[in-house]
Amino acid sequence: MNRRARLVTAALTASAALLLNACSSGGGSGASSDKIKGVDAGASSSPSTSASGTSDVKRPDVTLPSTFTMNFEGWTNSDPKLQAIMDDGKEALRADHAAIIEADPNASPVAFYNEGAALDSVRTWVKGYAKTDDSLVGKVRVFDSQIQVNGQGFGVLFYCVDEGKAYTKNRKTNKLAGTPTGTSPYLQYRTTLEKTSQGVWKTRSVQTERGACGQ
Repeated sequence: MNRRARLVTAALTASAALLLNACSSGGGSGASSDKIKGVDAGASSSPSTSASGTSDVKRPDVTLPSTFTMNFEGWTNSDPKLQAIMDDGKEALRADHAAIIEADPNASPVAFYNEGAALDSVRTWVKGYAKTDDSLVGKVRVFDSQIQVNGQGFGVLFYCVDEGKAYTKNRKTNKLAGTPTGTSPYLQYRTTLEKTSQGVWKTRSVQTERGACGQ
């Protein structure tokens, strides 16, 4: 998608400032033995009862049309706490893309899964598509997830997105536009999430780098 460059926060929190060099070529399980570079050495991955499945809060339904699919490969972790972070991070990404398709920067799932600078960034990103009357079609592949909790208790979630088979589609002309020739279809997402008192891991900062992931 040639318009997928999103406005993002200038940097992650200090504990995640030193970013991964790149995503590896294989689909990740989210339980890599390699530590995420820049994550506080005091990061914890011990099991917790705070997994999203045990939370009483009702999460919104995020629905994507059949014309646009998102495949999350290896999006599992044996640690319930880390899985909860990954689950909410996944829904945040799905909500952001659904808002573009719906041309609704104020969609309730966007606000539910994002806060602060991340929320402002997503809304600006969605407004950009709405202004040019573009939607999304095709499919994306989300893979090589890497997750830790830093010493401050924030979730640090990195993952890769393959946009090679995704396109923008103008609502009026039906014209399709994909990733420009010579531009990498791979994006690395670097996000931090904070747990609310209701037990939701909200995305609080997002940074992307095109070409930082392998196949």
